[in-house]
Amino acid sequence: MRTHVVTGAASGIGKATAELLRSQGHKVIGVDLRGSDIDVDLATVEGRNSLAEKVADASGGVIDSIIAVAGVALPSSTTVKVNYFGAVATLENLRPLLAKSSAPRAAVVASFAALQANDADLVSHLLAGDEEAAVARADELVKPEQAGLIYASSKRAIAEWVRTTAITDEWAAAGIPLNGVGPGVILTPMTAPMMETEEGRAALLQVVPMPLNGPAQPEKVAEVLAFLTDEANTHITAQIIFIDGGADGILRGPHIFDPAW
Repeated sequence: MRTHVVTGAASGIGKATAELLRSQGHKVIGVDLRGSDIDVDLATVEGRNSLAEKVADASGGVIDSIIAVAGVALPSSTTVKVNYFGAVATLENLRPLLAKSSAPRAAVVASFAALQANDADLVSHLLAGDEEAAVARADELVKPEQAGLIYASSKRAIAEWVRTTAITDEWAAAGIPLNGVGPGVILTPMTAPMMETEEGRAALLQVVPMPLNGPAQPEKVAEVLAFLTDEANTHITAQIIFIDGGADGILRGPHIFDPAW
């Protein structure tokens, strides 16, 4: 039995992941804004800072995996607070508990949106860890024609953070695989309003074309997260695995392997 910490565990991909892991006989410490084992607000510094102590109490001081799922898609700076700063703080603050495991693993949910148009200034502020500047820039983008850039930028930044951080001494050299997943259109409460009409569904799938079986249930993402944080994953790290029904192949094509160095 392994002990997993799953943020965003009250709904969507987080809930599906927690349920899958429990069905496999593992202990899951669910984290969410409300309705979970540990209730904290990852949009706030106070909530992030309290998480490690609460997880230590719930776990006995050792955890085997962190699965950072918590995320929002709001047209406000709350999106960067949760999706980037909340995710980074979760992984960094819980890493000492994770390092005590004999088979530590970590994963974070990015998004297919990481490949879409973003705001370079916002991404730069996020990667620099400057929350004040990132929030200010996100607030400038709160306009109907620009609000989508906030979400895409938060997911681009967390994907880049995974790629950069996973190969450091604190993670790879310490024997801790760190990966991300990039879901396409997943049937969760977040996408429900867009999927209610044929027009909304068509518009969404035009942006994220998914020829392989169309939009996915959250359980399909949960299965990948469960593998990435299982003892069996000994050598996959620094990867963003797109669970997108082929959208990446359609939009980026075969030339992503061309050397850029």
